[in-house]
Amino acid sequence: MDRLNLLSVALGLAALAGINLYLTVFVTGLAIHFQWITLAPQYQSLEILGNPWIIGISGGLYLLEFLADKIPWVDSIWDAVHTLIRPIGGALLAIQVLGHPSPAMTTLIALCAGGTSLVSHTAKAATRLASNTSPEPFSNIALSVTEDAVVLGGLAFIYHNPLLALSIFALAIFCFFYFAPKILRAMKVKIWLAWQKLNARADGSLAAKLPDTLPSGLSAEFARQNIQGQTIAWAVPCISARGRRLPSNLPGTLIALNEDPRKLLFVERRRGRALTQTLDLRGATVAREPKFLSENLTITPEGQKNPKYIFIFPRSEAAVVSKIVDDLRLRVNTPIWPLEKTIEEEVAAAR
Repeated sequence: MDRLNLLSVALGLAALAGINLYLTVFVTGLAIHFQWITLAPQYQSLEILGNPWIIGISGGLYLLEFLADKIPWVDSIWDAVHTLIRPIGGALLAIQVLGHPSPAMTTLIALCAGGTSLVSHTAKAATRLASNTSPEPFSNIALSVTEDAVVLGGLAFIYHNPLLALSIFALAIFCFFYFAPKILRAMKVKIWLAWQKLNARADGSLAAKLPDTLPSGLSAEFARQNIQGQTIAWAVPCISARGRRLPSNLPGTLIALNEDPRKLLFVERRRGRALTQTLDLRGATVAREPKFLSENLTITPEGQKNPKYIFIFPRSEAAVVSKIVDDLRLRVNTPIWPLEKTIEEEVAAAR
């Protein structure tokens, strides 16, 4: 039982270190130094954390993290810098709890504790990256305060009931792995959007033309599935889509057909296969929503307040998204189809 408690404390501290290493060390050191807690004989190796130098250094670093966590994007940069620091710190804490057992056991515990810290760190970094899509700082402040509260509450749990604390941490890690594909895809999309925004051309807002040819990888698949022989009006790739029956954060291609104005196709590749979803535009409201990192195309069914589908494009493709919205609105609201003239032809005629 004592060994299980030791392992619970070791992995619990490692999980909290992945969220905030400096706060974990600082609060534990203060509690030991001022004798707020009494260490059981098996935890005497943790007395080193009560050293004034360790308390002072960890407190100073926590103060820096406390400030950095409140600033959008600075918090993500801070997390990136600590991608190695937190897992290493979590592994060292776990080894210190166990009092340096045999070399084989030390290596095993270091790997388990480092992995635990890396999981909690990744979950924190992904959450912060998602919150940074909104330029306001309030979400960052709320997340930072919540994370500190989780660390303090976790330390209290570890002290009073190590096994219960380990069970809660294990459940949280299981949930992370369950949602890990979506979390990692979301991180990839946010990083790519940020990179695209930094490298966007100055003339990105100029008029754009919707491409009328499919990407090379989809041409053969569309020809195979297109039993009715319909032709493509335009086909525009997007980097992410959300909605009913659409896998979150996977790229795909939006396709409008010449023959059916109120039908939109979304084609995405999943496990090497091209899968097609048909979206019904009848009575729908189509809108463009500029965001901090992206341009979003939203489709809201008639009579509903919230969008049913959201398609995400880089900020540099604002003109393309505007063109899509104009075309889809024309398709939805035109009683007779096909039109004799395209939008470009009508504008040219008016001039």
